[in-house]
Amino acid sequence: MASMQGITLPKEDRELAKQLTVPNDCESLNDFLKCFALPLSLMQTEEGLCEAVRLVADNIRSQGVIYAELRFAPQLHTESGMLQEEIVKAALAGISQTDLKVNLILCLMRGEGNESANEETLELAKKYLVEDGGVVAVDLAGAEALYPTADYGDLFAKAKEYGIPFTIHAGEADGAESVRLAVSYGARRIGHGVRSYEAPDVVRLLKECDVTLEMCPTSNRQTHAVEDMSGYPLMDYLNEGIKVTLNTDDMGIEDITLADEFRYMEELFGLNYDQKKLILENAVNASFTTNEVKDWLRKELEL
Repeated sequence: MASMQGITLPKEDRELAKQLTVPNDCESLNDFLKCFALPLSLMQTEEGLCEAVRLVADNIRSQGVIYAELRFAPQLHTESGMLQEEIVKAALAGISQTDLKVNLILCLMRGEGNESANEETLELAKKYLVEDGGVVAVDLAGAEALYPTADYGDLFAKAKEYGIPFTIHAGEADGAESVRLAVSYGARRIGHGVRSYEAPDVVRLLKECDVTLEMCPTSNRQTHAVEDMSGYPLMDYLNEGIKVTLNTDDMGIEDITLADEFRYMEELFGLNYDQKKLILENAVNASFTTNEVKDWLRKELEL
């Protein structure tokens, strides 16, 4: 990708890996987010972004993934002058070039001074929204502790008015109250939600509202959202009847695969065959796609 765009990378593989991968001494989510700088620099042209989407899709297909929802923030790809709409079109072109079944989630970003950029992303999500085969939802990502979920209620009220499904990163760097707010906005899924246990009534709320948690164990360990992984709440949530899924968060930066996450939970908690199938069933049910695709996924996964 760098050679395609005339970008010079470090000559040493070790130095390149250092810029791309979360260090062992990662201190927080903010530290973790620094690793996005280099990959983002390679996705500031239509050609680069299209190729990135194709490469990710082909890569995870080779790992055995049969359906994916890739999320990205169009506003982070405008440094070379691309318009957000051109960026969305480039990503759509990328998914058309892979045999993997792929949909896109457009991320709104926590931050300061990007209100108009978030509004633009939301309008593009409305314009390009489909039930399957393109843009299917929006998300809210970024530094949760610095920019609280409470600041984004108006955006999600509009998303709800537009009929756009959404997930929200919550309960990762901030606590259970962030999850409560995300659910109150109408989020069908919660990115992470790992700290929901801090308020038992929030755990009950997740169950009552049939909200699914997108849990990312490796990421939560690396960002210190959870300090002691022996107390990681995935099994507790499963036993409570909360719909949880297992996710990679970011495969490149964490140097993991989805299979690695399942193995991690198997080694740590003895996650068994039936529990794995339940997690996959949760993922199918919570996916932003049509009932026909969900039926196909259940058949493929023998659920």
